[in-house]
Amino acid sequence: MSRTPRMEQLEALLREDPDDPFLRYGLAMEYAALGEDDQCVERLIDLIRRPAGPPYIPAYLQAGQALIRLHRYEQARQILQEGIAAAQAAGDWHAAGEMQGFLDSIC
Repeated sequence: MSRTPRMEQLEALLREDPDDPFLRYGLAMEYAALGEDDQCVERLIDLIRRPAGPPYIPAYLQAGQALIRLHRYEQARQILQEGIAAAQAAGDWHAAGEMQGFLDSIC
């Protein structure tokens, strides 16, 4: 597994504030940029399932996309459906529509 200076920086910041959703999301995106989709998904699902604060809506779409790259279609559908519900509950109709469009493209 490759490590980048940015990953090390994000992990150091997470040690100080483990519930920061922006840091968790950023770390997941670093893994995605390296093509390490398993690690990306693991971190995004952890972010989605964390009880601290409201759901971090962008994590659902990114998790769905990474799951598709891993050919885990059923899990991608499930996480996208959860994301659509979370986005609608938060009143984020743009994110809900974006996830619905992506979901429709993989069904």
